[in-house]
Amino acid sequence: MTRATIIGSGPNGLAAAVSLARGGYEVRVLEAADSIGGGIRTTEATLPGFAHDVCSAVHPAALASPFFQAFGLAERVDWITPEISYAHPLDGGRAAIAWRDIERTAKDLGADERSWLALLRPLSSHIDGVVDFTGNQMVRLPHEPVTAMRFAMRMLEHGTPLARRAFRTPEAAALLSGVFAHANTPQPSLAGAAAGLLLAAQGHAGGWMYPRGGAQRIADALVTDLEAHGGTVETGVHVRDLASLDWGDPNHGDVLLLNSSPRLALTHPDTPASYARALRRYRYGPAAAKVDFALDGPVPWLDAQVAQSPTVHVGGTREEIWASENAVMAGRVCARPYVLAVQPSVLDGSRAPAGKAVLWAYVHVPFGSDLDATDLITAQIERFAPGFRDLILATHSVPASDREAINPSEIGGDVLGGAFTIPQALARPVLSTHPWRTPMRGVYLASASTPPGPGVNGMAGWHAARTVLEDAGRPSMLTELFA
Repeated sequence: MTRATIIGSGPNGLAAAVSLARGGYEVRVLEAADSIGGGIRTTEATLPGFAHDVCSAVHPAALASPFFQAFGLAERVDWITPEISYAHPLDGGRAAIAWRDIERTAKDLGADERSWLALLRPLSSHIDGVVDFTGNQMVRLPHEPVTAMRFAMRMLEHGTPLARRAFRTPEAAALLSGVFAHANTPQPSLAGAAAGLLLAAQGHAGGWMYPRGGAQRIADALVTDLEAHGGTVETGVHVRDLASLDWGDPNHGDVLLLNSSPRLALTHPDTPASYARALRRYRYGPAAAKVDFALDGPVPWLDAQVAQSPTVHVGGTREEIWASENAVMAGRVCARPYVLAVQPSVLDGSRAPAGKAVLWAYVHVPFGSDLDATDLITAQIERFAPGFRDLILATHSVPASDREAINPSEIGGDVLGGAFTIPQALARPVLSTHPWRTPMRGVYLASASTPPGPGVNGMAGWHAARTVLEDAGRPSMLTELFA
């Protein structure tokens, strides 16, 4: 039996592992941490009984992912799908609310009702076409060319200075800019618009769901299937040098898949100089500084609707969010930064003791920053939820400079696997129709540093596994793995 060794047990590594185990490979996964999951781990980071997600918390792309649809993730994990996909508090006790119901959202936006519907209804009603277009990274023609063209035109409208004229109300402008800021890019930008439009469309299609009990449930479901097909996972194994790794014999079909930074491929003794130069040109982007809060009760948002939303974008007006994100690009952090906050316990009582709550929050910071963001995040939330500070029982701060020690794939604290730009969407990490294949025999890339990029969707690992099977002359397996 041929062997597949996979470095990293994040969602992409486990997606590749499950696929190859079902394809008849003897699979072993090597994970540097003491627990499985990479960015989809859940731990008691603050106090006993408070379950915090290490990196990702809400997963809009998960159930829209072709891989996870084939895998049947919806049936393997208990998902919570909120009525409110995301909320955006504003000063004066106001808030803009993105309901899963697009009509309700648009109606609340008053003068921008028609504009919101015109922007997002065609995309959310053709979400499969949007996912296909954004996920193929120009490797092939889109399955729905009309949807792809519509998406591209909206990118141009909202990813350039034209975005200033898109909405008349501060509520609509802030609501969309909060989603676009997920991309950790300059604002406005084409890359930010691409990521934001996908997320906003998913908010009105399947919604912004998350697993009851934490992101760890996704990793557990994948590992259960892997082990059912003979695969294994070894934790506490940090592979720093491929030259010393015994991963089998590539001449007999054994393969090595890297669910890691592409930099690890530079340690392979047979890496060609031209490929090494290309990998060294691959850039990592701004980072994230994260803080987990254990709270004595729910966050006291001034607008009661915000208290119903697991995801909250805290940052004020569109202009404030743009200023915050552009400051990061210039190497600074604003006094009033954009904060991406998740309060999973509003709909998931398993995440904290009765009457208590958990809050997950991060701000964008320059690459490698050692900033402890606790005070900044606390002040921004207090701005829209007076009394928040008094509820804090404990905190756990992870500066960007510490993230790589927790997850070696997060170079400099970059949680996206590389700067999210249009050039690097096309060359991720190199320009190729099959970027998951390396020039080294039997070695493949299977991380968010390959298409389709970041997000808990498993697609990079699935593409890598498909490439392995194609190279092995077994393309027929592609339609049989999850039959």
